[in-house]
Amino acid sequence: MTKELLLEKTSLIVEKLMNLGGADYDSDKSLTESAIKSGLIARDFGIEEWDWPQGVGLYGLNKLQQFNGKEAYLEFFGNWFETNLEKGLPAANVNTTAPFLPLVDLLDLFGNPVYEDLCKKRADWLMKELPKTKENGFEHVTSAIGNRNAAARHEGQLWVDTLFMAVLFLNKMGHKYNRKDWIAESVHQVLLHIKYLYDKKTGLFYHGWSFLENGNFGEIFWCRGNSWFTFGIVDFIEAFHGHMEEGLKQYLEDTFKAQVNGLVALQSEDGLWHTVLDDKSSYVEVSGSAAIATGILKGIRLGILDDSYKESAEKAIEAVCRNIDSDGTVLNVSAGTGIGMDAKHYKDILIAPMAYGQSLALVALCEALEA
Repeated sequence: MTKELLLEKTSLIVEKLMNLGGADYDSDKSLTESAIKSGLIARDFGIEEWDWPQGVGLYGLNKLQQFNGKEAYLEFFGNWFETNLEKGLPAANVNTTAPFLPLVDLLDLFGNPVYEDLCKKRADWLMKELPKTKENGFEHVTSAIGNRNAAARHEGQLWVDTLFMAVLFLNKMGHKYNRKDWIAESVHQVLLHIKYLYDKKTGLFYHGWSFLENGNFGEIFWCRGNSWFTFGIVDFIEAFHGHMEEGLKQYLEDTFKAQVNGLVALQSEDGLWHTVLDDKSSYVEVSGSAAIATGILKGIRLGILDDSYKESAEKAIEAVCRNIDSDGTVLNVSAGTGIGMDAKHYKDILIAPMAYGQSLALVALCEALEA
């Protein structure tokens, strides 16, 4: 992949991302259970609403802004946050914490004490008010369908998604404000999620764990779920700026390497990964594949992985680029995915353009440009 082609694809993606439009919570008030299971939640589509798909979308845009070393999208960010504040933020939960992750990086650029106060309050909320599982895990509380002022409990459940949606934010806030309690809790959450979601035989991660059932639901190795760890854990380690305790660092890096080895072995011939990683009859999925490629490339850049992994990452980047339409739409992205009890659940999730699909492809191409 030439630098020129990567830059061309990046420009297409970002323009589409910022112009995705979107629907709000009210559009979902009459959704059927089958529509919800398939991922047909209007709130999740577009870039305008305050929830996890948009939060991941902003994360990617912020990464591009940092890569370019300019404040090219600051006006967009400002309008986005102001519009949502005027509307009123939805109920606090794990997923609505996602937009705070890019906001932490933007605080100094904005110089707005209101934003700083919001970030501090959300970090404090995670510590004190978010429902906890046994062993003080972050229960994966999500947004209620069709009601922005309510949250949906998943009692006693840990989801791998939580690591990206909430734990990275808490860790970054701890470092920014020298809050050792926030940093310590973020470390605890990472270790707890590894303890209950990591499969020692494959190196892969299950989607979730239930303390009520003492099990990993359908024991499915979901592509995007695994990718939240693949590139999220490298971001987590990087946030310590070389000051992570050596034993902890070795443990996290070893877990990351084991997962990457498992993923590389399951990469499809076309360079992507199947939405159910070990099920070749499931469709290949671009958002998770892009995030996996990002984690591998960043792992190489930071010296965690050696150059032998480049071939796999480059193959994935080429495949991601083939899935960028002429108008910048990132194709073959699965919609929001709840935990399922069998592979069919994941295979039946609909495919549609999503803000996080644009974002995760964008981050992957930025990392490829740095390689």
